[in-house]
Amino acid sequence: MTNKKIHSLFKKGSKTYFYSTLFFPKPVKEDVSILYAFVRKADDFVDSIPQRVDDFYSFRTGYEMALSGKPSGDVVIDSFVDLLERKDMCPDWVDAFFGSMEADIYKSRYETLEELEVYLYGSSEVVGLMMAKIMGLSERSYVAARYLGKAMQYINFIRDVEEDISLGRSYLPGDGMRKHGLESLEYEHVIDRPESYRAFIEGQIDVYRSWMKTAEKGYRYIPMRYLVPIKTASDMYMWTAERILWDPFTVYRGKVKPSLYRIVCRGISNAMKLRDWGRDIPGFRGVPAIS
Repeated sequence: MTNKKIHSLFKKGSKTYFYSTLFFPKPVKEDVSILYAFVRKADDFVDSIPQRVDDFYSFRTGYEMALSGKPSGDVVIDSFVDLLERKDMCPDWVDAFFGSMEADIYKSRYETLEELEVYLYGSSEVVGLMMAKIMGLSERSYVAARYLGKAMQYINFIRDVEEDISLGRSYLPGDGMRKHGLESLEYEHVIDRPESYRAFIEGQIDVYRSWMKTAEKGYRYIPMRYLVPIKTASDMYMWTAERILWDPFTVYRGKVKPSLYRIVCRGISNAMKLRDWGRDIPGFRGVPAIS
């Protein structure tokens, strides 16, 4: 049974993904909760105001201690290290994750998409790889898993523009902003340049869509019992992208998130369409899990 602290961290961190994972079989759902509680706790340290830098490094030290065989005493860390070992995950992925979280301490802007992709690898692509391990997927799925992770993260960057500004950060590429005549994404600046801002956001959503096309090619590697929650979460991120595309200024009025009702209804709908997915996805055979 999932520890209450782990369950709470996961639910607090991402309601869209939390409620989508309700459609996983119980053992997988519990492992996903452990993974997301771990990454959420680390992320919370660097996203707090003021940043809890010492706590972040203590958390990282606790992880390294547990990895060496000495329990840290933190249920989030120790459960994650157990998961890491049970699912034979690559420790280098965790190192990359900590590297991106550490970057949030000293780096606040990204000038190019290529520069941002280094951050995205550690902050989201490796999480996609860990998810693939939890589900026991073939290595053939790994490219798609990485693209799914960074596509979802990119929508978060677009959705959370104002929140990131309050943290003194700007993740969306600076050269893309300047291409559209924007010096920043602060509301006072973009409201005077609505067409430039709209064109910039449309371009960023195009990036997300292109990454999602690659990610969706990996659906053929996901067993049917796992495809429902994965596709439900993906659909909700696409819904978020479409809402922002329809009105790019909505991100300044509040966080764009699907309701619990919408998530659950989409999950049920997806579950009822499994046979159709199998026909619609080229090469899909309902590949069985490895483990």
